[in-house]
Amino acid sequence: MAKRIIVDAFGGDHAPDEILKGCRMAADELGVQIVLSGREEKIKEAASRVGVDIQGFEILDCPDVITMEDEPTDIMRAKKNSSMAVGLRALAEGKGDAFASAGNSGALVVGSTLIVKRIKGIKRVAFAPLMPKSEGFFMLADGGANNECRPEMLEQFGLMGSVYMQKVMGLQNPRVGLANVGTEEHKGGELQHEAYKLLSARRDLHFIGNIEARDVPYDAADVVVCDGFTGNIMLKMYEGVAMALMDKFKAVFKKNLKNKLAAAVVLNDMKALKKQLDYNEYGGAPILGCAKPVFKVHGSAKANTLKNAIALTVKYAESNIIDEIRAAAEHKEDE
Repeated sequence: MAKRIIVDAFGGDHAPDEILKGCRMAADELGVQIVLSGREEKIKEAASRVGVDIQGFEILDCPDVITMEDEPTDIMRAKKNSSMAVGLRALAEGKGDAFASAGNSGALVVGSTLIVKRIKGIKRVAFAPLMPKSEGFFMLADGGANNECRPEMLEQFGLMGSVYMQKVMGLQNPRVGLANVGTEEHKGGELQHEAYKLLSARRDLHFIGNIEARDVPYDAADVVVCDGFTGNIMLKMYEGVAMALMDKFKAVFKKNLKNKLAAAVVLNDMKALKKQLDYNEYGGAPILGCAKPVFKVHGSAKANTLKNAIALTVKYAESNIIDEIRAAAEHKEDE
């Protein structure tokens, strides 16, 4: 049976137009059932304007929208009838198999925690984006959901990231590394020292020790574990450097006629490189630790990016990783 994916029709910079286009692509190409949360009148108006057929889409009519300027906790109070809140409640009530939104990240984390709830035994949910590296991709956990963390939270981020990379992304025995200021075991502060001990003690993880940020792009690990403050800085710097490098390449190739001719020769290779460095290729990031699948789509997502995100959301919903994470967390508590 096709998976029912609930999508926040008004989340993101290009909502609802690009959201509707992406949902149509996902329904046609992936065979999923789409449930849209948002103001029905505006959804139908936008669909007519951009020429998107929403026949067969279910709509959860609701009046409000969470903006990027709203406080994360507004999802539980002032904006409890927003498209994000209504979509999350529908997921919690079993009206869909997963929920995806390109909206306010902080509100999505709060709503995921308080509406959908956490997996039993999991201390905090983690924002876990997939990032490009020299060969393939890696997961960053936590990428910004928890600015302050305890050692056992980092241990669980490593566990959840490892299971996701195996079950959803198809990596065998993913390497888990702890982001630190040096590779030696004694490096870092108390958080890193204690997290290192906990990660090292787990027999269900392929923990490879500390890794430095400069080695992350060079295939240092498949899952990079850190607190959300460090992770979000790493994430934004990573994205910024990639964009700056592509701008530099463009400037070089446009400098003179000789360089323009050279650009024509390597055009296809440059397009492939740009695609490899583009985080939009992965669509977004799972909110790991929720009792049901929640996926954060890139805020700047257009139609194709949303379709890619829904594809990963479907894989997330089809896997049994939530049960595996629950079993691992309960086993740890019993020790």
